[in-house]
Amino acid sequence: MNETAPTTLLLVDDEATLREPLAEYLTGQGFDVREAESAAAARSLLGSETPDLVLLDIMMPGEDGLSLCRHLVETRKLPVILLTAKGEAMDRIIGLEIGADDYVTKPFEPRELVARIRSVLRRADRAPEAPADELSYRFEGWTLDPLKRRLTDPEGTLVPISTAEFRMLRAFCDHPRRVLDRDQLLDMVQGREAHLFDRAVDNQVSRLRRKIEADTKDPQFIQTVRGGGYRFGADVTRVAPDEA
Repeated sequence: MNETAPTTLLLVDDEATLREPLAEYLTGQGFDVREAESAAAARSLLGSETPDLVLLDIMMPGEDGLSLCRHLVETRKLPVILLTAKGEAMDRIIGLEIGADDYVTKPFEPRELVARIRSVLRRADRAPEAPADELSYRFEGWTLDPLKRRLTDPEGTLVPISTAEFRMLRAFCDHPRRVLDRDQLLDMVQGREAHLFDRAVDNQVSRLRRKIEADTKDPQFIQTVRGGGYRFGADVTRVAPDEA
C-alpha cells in the first residue's frame, strides 16, 4: 500500500527566476509542486487538477493575482497564500478581505514560507480531517455544515460562502449571544497575522450580512455592539449531519 500522497501546491508567478528555484526548494521539502506562469495557465491547469493549496503572486501581466484569488476562494474553496511585494500593502489587505489565508512579502525566507504553508493547511483542517460525526450548526432554519463547509438557508437552498466567510460564521455560531471584539474575531478567523488588518472584520461581516440577513440595515443575526464589536443574536443548536 502506498503512503499518503504528498501535499500538492500550485505556484503561480510570472517571474521564472523566482518560481523555478522556489518550486525546486518546495519539492525538496516533500511537496508535489505544479507551476504556472500566469493566471490563464493556472486556470488551465485547474481544469484537470485540484491542488491542496495555491501560492499566488499578486502582480502579474494579464489577469492579476487578486482576480484569480477571488475565483479560487469563491468557486474552488482552495486555501491561498499571496506572494506580495513590499509596496503592495493595500493589495494584501484586499486579498485577505476576499478570502486569502495568508501572505508573505518578497523577498522572503523559503523556510518561513514552508511554515506558513503548513500553518494554513492545519487551519484548513486538512490534517487531521474532521471526524465524520462532527455536528452541524442550526439557527433560525439556517444550517452550517462544518464538514462540507456548506451553508443552506431555511428553504434548503445552498448559499455560496467563501473560506473566510465560513470561518467568520462558524466563530459566531460557536459563541452565540456573546459579544466578540474585532481582535477576538481576527484571531478566530485569520490567525496570528490578522491583527494587522482589523478592518477586514467589518468587510467580512458586511458580506455575511448580505447573505444571511433579510435586512442588512436592521440585522437579526450579526448585530453591532457599539464600542464592543459584534454579537450573534440567535440561538444555535448542534445537530448530526443527517438531521441538518
